[in-house]
Amino acid sequence: MESKPRANAVRDSGPFYHGTKVELALGHLLRPGYRSNFGTGMEANYIYMAATLDAAIWGAELAVGEGTGHIYQVEPTGPFEDDPNLTDKEFPGNPTRSYRTRQPLRVVGEIPDWEPHAPEVLEAMRNRLEELRRLGVEAVND
Repeated sequence: MESKPRANAVRDSGPFYHGTKVELALGHLLRPGYRSNFGTGMEANYIYMAATLDAAIWGAELAVGEGTGHIYQVEPTGPFEDDPNLTDKEFPGNPTRSYRTRQPLRVVGEIPDWEPHAPEVLEAMRNRLEELRRLGVEAVND
């Protein structure tokens, strides 16, 4: 039986962002079911969003694939919950205001002028993610 996301205890009103390398149009619905950007790339049961631009920038920079990263402003179409990959494990609470949902996210805008992380900071993060992959650490996907 498929579990449903629990309504977020803290009602975050956003705005919400999603970082990716895929070009999307306004109104597009982002859905779970695609390959995860992390670990072995298993099919993701959730779609992710954040209420901080910095978290979305990481998503755009670390997304699998070629091309330029994009950051979209999105609206959740259903309930969402804290992203357990970042909350209370890596960081107490939810300082990045990162969330996940099984429901679609609607693209309502694009953030065209965002500043990427410094190359050495990005390389350090990629090295850390590669280390986690080698250790067999997967994204929480249940």
